[in-house]
Amino acid sequence: MSGRAAVALLAALCAAGAPYAPERYAPVAYTSVSYAPVAAAPTALTAPGSHTGPAAGAFDPRRPRFVARVSPVPPDRLGRSHGTDCPVPPGELRLVRLTHWGFDGTVHTGELVVHERAVDPVLHVFAKAFEARFPIRKMRVTAAYGGDDAAAMADDNTSAYNCRAVTGHPGLRSQHSYGDAIDVNPAENPYVDRSGTVHPPGATGYLARRDRGRPGVILPGGALATAFAEVGWQWGGRWSLPDYQHFSANGR
Repeated sequence: MSGRAAVALLAALCAAGAPYAPERYAPVAYTSVSYAPVAAAPTALTAPGSHTGPAAGAFDPRRPRFVARVSPVPPDRLGRSHGTDCPVPPGELRLVRLTHWGFDGTVHTGELVVHERAVDPVLHVFAKAFEARFPIRKMRVTAAYGGDDAAAMADDNTSAYNCRAVTGHPGLRSQHSYGDAIDVNPAENPYVDRSGTVHPPGATGYLARRDRGRPGVILPGGALATAFAEVGWQWGGRWSLPDYQHFSANGR
């Protein structure tokens, strides 16, 4: 299949939905920081506060709450997930460190790389997910997997930016290359490619969306799908070949 035909196929799979509309929701407060290229990455989140300087108070695990920290992306957090032929320069990307609930019932800190325009909608979504105690298995930048999407999915990793082709569609650039798409809990929310292959392997049992008691499963009308709809992002779970893990700003 040619690249143009693949684009047409993927567009046909996208469900109709509202456009990206940041005015629909209130932005979540976060701490904006810079980084020193020669220094170690920060290890602790601070409480929400000024967008221009450090916030007062450290995260207290005894009183869980959603907090986030946003910075430019250090080179080691991009690694092989970015290349010279990628459509978005590193300066337009942001590293988002945020708290989330895990499958063990405790609060963890995760990292996502997103486009600077996606920061506010992404924070809205994950603040809502935190409020609902929606569990996330892992949240590591794709550089931790050498930019390998199959490895990230197999590890049940939630991730965003990765300059790559669509899995199962060679030659078609993934929306993840633009920093405004996120895959959540891939093992619980599999993807079916055009050949009918389920990704990641072994996730076939999660194709049915009927069991509402399984943690980490994204459901129509559930907390995560609703939060993404509030910011105008569309869900791949509504495609004829479903991609239950995938949300994007433009429905691709």
